[in-house]
Order: sequence, then C-alpha cells, then structure tokens
Amino acid sequence: MHDLVIRAGLVIDGTGSEPFVADVAIDGGLITQVGSVSGRGAEEIDASGYLVTPGFVDLHTHYDAQVMWDPILAASAWHGVTTVVMGNCAVGFAPVKPDARGFILGVMEAVEEIPRDVMEAGIAWDWESFPQYLDALDRRQHTIDIGTQVAHVALRGYVMGERADRDEPATGDDLAQMAELTREALRAGALALSCSRTTAHRMRDGRIVPGTNARADEVMALAEAMGQVGNRVMQYLGNYAELDKDLPFTQELARRSGCPIHFIMSDTGWQQRIATIEAAAHEGLTLFGHVAPRAVGMIAHWQAVRHPFSDCPGMMAIADLPWDQQLARLRDAAFKAQLVAEAKSQTEGWFATTNFQRMFPMADYPDYEPDPAVDSVGAVAERLGQDPVEYAYDVMMAGNGHGMIYVPIANYTAGSLVEVRGLLNHPGTVVSLADGGAHCTRVSDSAAPTFMLAHWGRDRTRGETLPLAQIVKALSHDTASSYGLNDRGLVAAGYLADLNIIDYDRLRLPGPYRAFDFPAGGQRLLQKAEGYVATVKHGQVIFRNGEHCGVYPGKVVRGPQHARNPAKLATV
Repeated sequence: MHDLVIRAGLVIDGTGSEPFVADVAIDGGLITQVGSVSGRGAEEIDASGYLVTPGFVDLHTHYDAQVMWDPILAASAWHGVTTVVMGNCAVGFAPVKPDARGFILGVMEAVEEIPRDVMEAGIAWDWESFPQYLDALDRRQHTIDIGTQVAHVALRGYVMGERADRDEPATGDDLAQMAELTREALRAGALALSCSRTTAHRMRDGRIVPGTNARADEVMALAEAMGQVGNRVMQYLGNYAELDKDLPFTQELARRSGCPIHFIMSDTGWQQRIATIEAAAHEGLTLFGHVAPRAVGMIAHWQAVRHPFSDCPGMMAIADLPWDQQLARLRDAAFKAQLVAEAKSQTEGWFATTNFQRMFPMADYPDYEPDPAVDSVGAVAERLGQDPVEYAYDVMMAGNGHGMIYVPIANYTAGSLVEVRGLLNHPGTVVSLADGGAHCTRVSDSAAPTFMLAHWGRDRTRGETLPLAQIVKALSHDTASSYGLNDRGLVAAGYLADLNIIDYDRLRLPGPYRAFDFPAGGQRLLQKAEGYVATVKHGQVIFRNGEHCGVYPGKVVRGPQHARNPAKLATV
C-alpha cells in the first residue's frame, strides 16, 4: 500500500512535454511511481478532469520577517508554491550582532516596507551567526520549504557595525571577514549570496541603503568566496536606471566566481540583456535574467504607503489617525475638494495628474493587462465626463473606502505585456520577482503562479498565450534547477512529492484585500485563488480547496539538492 495515490489526473510533469493522464504514487515524501498504479493508497485523491503539476518554486521572496511568526506563508502557499527562497536584494537577518539589530530592522523597513513595530513584535532573536539562524528556522513550523541566501548588507552590518550604517568603505580586514562569513553561511546551507547596487532602495531618511555603493572589489571578493565553496548561485540586483551598464560587471562576477549569476530583467532594452546571456553561454558562463510575469508596480488604496493623494498636505495631516476617523474625513465633501485641489498641483512622481492614463480601477477579478486607451482612470473619467483626479478619489472610496487602483510601472512600457511574452519565452530567463512578504500594503504579486496559469495559459485577449506545459515548467523545474534544487520541480519517480491538483476550468484570481493579521495589528494585502483542489508537500496534503489542513511538513533547505533514486528508497 502506498501512502498516497493521486488517480487519473492530467499530468503536466514540468519537463515541457505534452500532458498525459496518469496515476501518481507517493511514499515516504517522494514520488515512487507515475503511470498506472495498481496498488492502493492509504489515502487516494480522484484527480479526474484536473491538472496535476509539480509544486511551484518562488525564487524571489522577502519572507525573512514573516517566516518568524507565520508557519503558512500566505499568500504564496495559496498559489501552489511549495518552496520559497528569501534573503533577496542583499537584505536579510543573518548574521547579526545584538547591537546591530536596529540597523537591520531599519534596512528591512526601508527596502521591504515591513513596519518596524510589526517586526519587533513578531521576531524572537534566537541567533547571531548564519548557521545559528538556520537552526532557529529549523525550530519553527513550516508548511512549505524555506531556502535562504546570505545577504551583503547583513554581512556588512555584522563586520563593520556603525561604519556600515555610515556607509564607509570596507577595509582589507573587513573584506576578509565578510568572505569568511560568506563561506560559513554557504557551507551551513545558504543557497546563494545576494547583493544589490540599485539606488531605488532608500532608508527612511532618504539615504541610499548602506552598502549599495560598495566598491566593485568588495562585491567581487564575496563572489570569489562563493566560488570557493562551489555549486551555489549569486543574485545580483543591478541599478534599475543603468541595467545595461552593469552587464559587463555581471559577466565578470560569473567569471570570477565560476557560478551562475541571477540578475533582474525589465521590458526596456531587454534584447541587449538577452544577447549578453547568450554571449556568456558561449563563453561557458551562466547568467539568468529574472522576469516578472506581469507588470511590476503597486496597488493604490487609502491605507497604502503610496497612493494618488498620499503626498497631499491634507492627507498627511490625517495619516496617523485611526482608519474610522480617516474614513469620516474622506467622506466629507469639503475635505475631498481640498485633497483633489492639492493632488492637481502635483507635477512629479508616479501619481502626478499626467499619469492617470497609466492607472486602472481594480475590479473584483482584476485584468492585469488593461488597455490604457480604454481602461485607465483617465480614459474612464473622460467617458464619464469627470475630472480624472476626482474619479480616482471616487474609485478609492468604493466599497466603504476599500477601492483600489492598479498602477503598473515596469514591464508595461508598451501598455501591454507584449514585451514580457518575449522575455518569458527565452530559456535564459526565469519567472521571478513576486516579492512575497514585502511591500505589504501595496503589492500582491505572490499570486504570480495563478496569474501565469490563468492569464498566460488561457485568458489573455491582447496577444498570444503561452503553452500550458511551458508555463508549468517555468514555475517548477526551471526555477528549481536554476538554484540547484534538483530534487523538485518534476512529476517523476525519485522527486519530492510536491504537487498541485488544479481544476483549471475554475482557476481564477480574485482581487486583493486588506488584512490586519500581522503582529501588532500590522496590515497587508492578500490575494487568494480559486481552483486549487489540493496542494501536496513532502507527500502530505497541506491545502484542500484553499483551506490549510493544519499540517507542517515544510523544512529548511540546506544547500543544493539532488533527486533520489526510487529503486534505492527501501535502503535509504
């Protein structure tokens, strides 16, 4: 008898091959048979008419704080994700000395917009070194698997103390210590090293995050230390404004480390970056471009960090009031007139009045590829004969002040996802940038797997879709293997029993909503999915029809992983 048998599902196995109907047998947390399974299961799931896919692997999350208090990791786990990687963008919580925790909290609050009071209420600091951090994670319950990266900013804070906060150059001794700590973290189980040189990340006082402008020799020293451990990867977040200028440096990181380098892609000038990936491959180097499957932007609402009226003096004056008092003021006609007038005077920033052609009211089931000429706040306001600023105000007041506006920024230069499709089609790119756990009041991109399946596989009307088998491969095998997680991402014997059973006809993505379930009453945007019949992790059903089953089979992933041979399972 098998532990679990999934019967007669349409298997999309993660290889990119055509789907096929098969049973899947699971024993000891591993897939042991795919095909016609004669043996019974202690538990069986009838998957007739449903898709059976590998569990999805999300490489770009910021659950570093949330993992300390949330064993489920919503919303990612609601969307078929069974493995997440955190510690991205050069920020993380280890290594950290007790007197440097404030520095790390300040960086995380600034870069990832996780309120400091939430983190202070939710984090029990029971580690200092990176190995101790992994042990601390092991002591906590997890529904899905957690992969980690050692972060450059944390290394600087540990070694340099206050000099890191002052953004001083690292000395030779500093570099030697950081290199040794990098090796220690990787040997303990970190999957990667993450570094950032983007000027978009700034502290609360406006400073660029310390370490962003570290000398090239400092970043290179860390890459070389990573290469000395071997079989790891590096995430390098270049400056958004100068991505192409960073390409030669990215290639040099690959040469000096001998390891794959993962970097960020956008839809502007992407052909040059693809050409760099291909040229590097001819040289024997491996580069991966990370691509968001939909526009990177924000969701504007009254309680978000940013919205069309957040910089208005009137709004700033009431920003610290309880929500019910804010809402009462927002309903006042005179106050509305004041805010509208103040908003019209804005001439800079994403919420300047000239950008209302690039903002879109969010429906109950949002369209993430809207047409600016038809669907934008500006276009709709014009059809209604309204001022666009007033219309934006009314949109946000809908639903008792819970209305939302979608603001795509990057990856939407053409006013559609046409360029993104080109990026997703290239073998040198991986699906990424969901940012789960970060930007909690204005981003819900951890729903990316469901969006990929529904929009790119079935519902797109403004251009070509993508083959469903290709989408599943991109969400599972490609992401997993690019980070050395070769024990997952396929529905095949010997691989982890991480699986999704999906009613594809019913798969839909409702709009995001606000929840106040973080420590200290902190708020976040959440987005659920419809159509996931079950999600299986390490052979255990963790979700049924979107509801958590109260089991926690997730583990901390330590280092690269290899598929196990099913023929030897009995002796392992």
